[in-house]
Amino acid sequence: MSEKNSARIYLSPPHMGGSEQEFVRQAFESNFIAPLGPMVNGFEQEFSKLSGFAHCAALSSGTAALHLALRLLGVGHGDIVIASSLTFIGSVTPITFLGAEPVFIDSDYKSWNMDPELLAEAVEHYISIGRKPKVVVPTDLYGQCADYDRILEILEPHGIPLVVDAAESVGATYKDRHAGKGALMAAYSFNGNKIITTSGGGLLASDDEKMISRARWLSQQAKEPLPHYEHNEIGYNYRMSNLVAAVGRGQLEVVLKRVERKREIFDFYAKELGEVPGLSFMPEADYGRCNRWLTVMLVDEEIFGAGPDKIRITLEESNIESRPVWKPMHMQPVFKDNKSFGGKVGADLFKRGICLPSGTAMSEDDLKRVVEIIKGCGK
Repeated sequence: MSEKNSARIYLSPPHMGGSEQEFVRQAFESNFIAPLGPMVNGFEQEFSKLSGFAHCAALSSGTAALHLALRLLGVGHGDIVIASSLTFIGSVTPITFLGAEPVFIDSDYKSWNMDPELLAEAVEHYISIGRKPKVVVPTDLYGQCADYDRILEILEPHGIPLVVDAAESVGATYKDRHAGKGALMAAYSFNGNKIITTSGGGLLASDDEKMISRARWLSQQAKEPLPHYEHNEIGYNYRMSNLVAAVGRGQLEVVLKRVERKREIFDFYAKELGEVPGLSFMPEADYGRCNRWLTVMLVDEEIFGAGPDKIRITLEESNIESRPVWKPMHMQPVFKDNKSFGGKVGADLFKRGICLPSGTAMSEDDLKRVVEIIKGCGK
């Protein structure tokens, strides 16, 4: 069989653990098919145990979780919200939903996450002109936590809250705390390509019970506790369904195994390709343990003999999916008029980076196949 006809290798497909169907069966038997039900409650409680957050609200997406977090903090028209530039757009669009103005902070090379020193510069700038930022939202890029404690050192003297976009970092740790822990709120994603999935879904976590209770209420159309439908505020249809939560409960049973396998996959690529001239990999910051959601490789085209786009196209010709690094938000046409601090690091990582297949069900033969094709692209 030719490589073109070989089974497709996807970037990061769902990987079921075995118990998901049993939880779904229980949901069907209970007839809790519509949103809410015991599976949602169980999923929230079990994620609280994993994350260390006291309270969780299971929602329809990570973007919904960020939207609610910003709404809870009173973000509105004309406010400044500071966010990572090197991220997926779903980290940033909730800012615009509320009429606020996103301001972008470049990455550092140590972690590829929000550069705290540039953040400090941005905070001081906006305070000096009388526009204190309303919230700061760093992204945990590719499963690596941002430097929460350093960011909090910058924000706390000014009373600026921290909301972590932990969509990609379930199972990662920062100084032995689960990803997101230490922030006022953290948003997580369980989309189909994440390290664990509910097919589609997200979650908002906090130690503040009132905030999570209000998030739940807003996520259910902000209906007043009356027998008829009465609304004093605008809410959203953002709650996770009982069936989706059933899948999530099965996935939570294997999340730590998934992290270990993701890290093994990264180590395999790094061992096989890390010594190849012109190839290098995303570093692991000394303050935490990355979940290695995706293995990301940097390519020096001049030294290696091919750039990341050539590698991506060659892999695709062999039925293997890969992807460029996120295009930074400060480079996106839709945000061309927004202010950013720095930008060269994110632009460089976008230019030189490629995300390699990282599915936890990949076999050793799959990994070898990817490696050999990449090696064949070079000089």
